[in-house]
Amino acid sequence: MEFISHRMVRIKPSPTLEISARAAKLKALGNDVIGLAAGEPDFNTPQHIIDAATKAMTEGKTKYTAVEGTVALRRAVAKKFAEENNIHYEPAQIIVGDGAKHVIFNAFFATLNPGDEVIIPAPFWVSYPDMVELAEGTPVIVRSRAEDSLKLTPESLEENITPRTKWVILNSPNNPSGMVYEKQELEALAGVLRRFPHVHILSDDIYEHLVYDGVKFHTLVQVAPDLKERILTVNGVSKTYAMTGWRIGYGAGPHALIEAMTIIQSQSTSNANSIAQEAAVAALEGPQDFLVEWKKVYAERRDKAFEILKAIPGLTCIKPQGAFYIYPSCAALMGKQTPSGDTITSDTDLATYLLEAVGVAVVPGVAFGLSPAFRVSYAMDTDLLLEACHRISQAIQVLR
Repeated sequence: MEFISHRMVRIKPSPTLEISARAAKLKALGNDVIGLAAGEPDFNTPQHIIDAATKAMTEGKTKYTAVEGTVALRRAVAKKFAEENNIHYEPAQIIVGDGAKHVIFNAFFATLNPGDEVIIPAPFWVSYPDMVELAEGTPVIVRSRAEDSLKLTPESLEENITPRTKWVILNSPNNPSGMVYEKQELEALAGVLRRFPHVHILSDDIYEHLVYDGVKFHTLVQVAPDLKERILTVNGVSKTYAMTGWRIGYGAGPHALIEAMTIIQSQSTSNANSIAQEAAVAALEGPQDFLVEWKKVYAERRDKAFEILKAIPGLTCIKPQGAFYIYPSCAALMGKQTPSGDTITSDTDLATYLLEAVGVAVVPGVAFGLSPAFRVSYAMDTDLLLEACHRISQAIQVLR
């Protein structure tokens, strides 16, 4: 249609939401479908956070706030960074948005000019390239290797930096791989970045607290404080506190960047929901002990699902260190035939086969920029998760 913007040609709907919607539609029609596509905790938001929201409403905190977020929330974010990460920001260096996705969106719109390049290590969260495209930048996809634990290496980073590189994205723990950058790995990447002062870094830490087996989380500013003026650190309450629907994310960075992002936000959404901001303060400043049990449950689910998936002929799995995803490679299944005679030529074909044959919804690796593979979310009821994994095993074992 002529009135549709040229930008719409460059982007596509979120694959994870698309697959989740397709699975939900099949389920509504009476099909026995287990969805492993959604990336959100299955726990309820802790009660003390809900109580804070109720209190905020009864106290009349239902008006507009400052575009960049309430002072109380930005102070709570600054305190969180100082106490948990040993990095220091003033409230004026912090912006609150409608989820971490919104914060990243604002950053790209505030900084990218046509032709500016953004290095995106693959596998990547599905929305990064499309947000870059919408802001008229150019995504530069850097495929990682299994032998590098699906992480960006200093060599591949340096090979892809050009005079037009504006940003590089680091996401740890990673969605979809669940891999975590160790301190020495971040130090090595920082060593490269120091030689290219025109490159800025977006550190997406949204899964920060979901790490297992004694793995220690580090963020880039913490490891390379001399690069602080070139780093936007993004985080939020969605994954840690089971608050995906509350839509609160935040970013911290240099004053000029935060000011520009605030201007963008002022002409789009204005402030994030006032009640959700009060709830986020309670999340950051309230008790954190529930996380111990949640992480124990996540780790147990991961271990059980991983054991089933890695034993399936044709799948190769790297054990994730964090988040709540497993990302099996299915390269060995390419060219196989289904019982009905269809040939599996891509991970999309495999995902379609799993949904139609055994009622399991997974996200194909093409959505994450590294194929052939697929993503399994283990943020769900343990029994259903294991049933889904057994179904995947049965479906794959009858391929020929």
